[in-house]
Amino acid sequence: MPLRSDHTRWSTAAKTFHWLMALLILGNGAFAFWMDGLKPSLAKINMFALHKSIGLTVLALFLLRVLWRAIDRRPPDVPAPRWQHLAAKSVHGFLYLLIAAIPLSGWAFNSAHGFPLQYFKQFNLPALVEKNPGLSDTLSMVHVYLFWFLLLVLVAHVGGALKHHFIDRDDTLRRMLPFGRAKRMPPTSSGDTP
Repeated sequence: MPLRSDHTRWSTAAKTFHWLMALLILGNGAFAFWMDGLKPSLAKINMFALHKSIGLTVLALFLLRVLWRAIDRRPPDVPAPRWQHLAAKSVHGFLYLLIAAIPLSGWAFNSAHGFPLQYFKQFNLPALVEKNPGLSDTLSMVHVYLFWFLLLVLVAHVGGALKHHFIDRDDTLRRMLPFGRAKRMPPTSSGDTP
């Protein structure tokens, strides 16, 4: 697989960012909901520390992904009605916004609660806000609701990819799959966003 994207598929780097971040985000969200039901214990504290470190990893990967997207070529859009291109760009915009907002809201919630934030027990990160119990409660709810909103947007994202694959029978999904190859050469136009 090529390191850089070309006119038929996304690059190895773009695919790696896409699928690794998807696994980390969904896995970490499921992990958090499972942990939330556990009784208070030292093990639960350690699990939440792991959850926070994974969230910070997602934030770092997001920043790297944005930098990579700035220098990588994009495969051209698969032909579709203008409204579908606009819908896809809107969904991708919301996904990018939420991928950044969820870990940042968690970091701010942690700061407002007064907890130290360590990255895999290697080093501490600075607080984003002063300790404030009222703000902590609000940020906790924001963090959870942003994740639920992400899941709704993800339904649109996956639904669109499946529509392209099974109904339109084009290469939109195939060229983002880890070992996917386009069936044919798409016509040249503006690129879409992974």
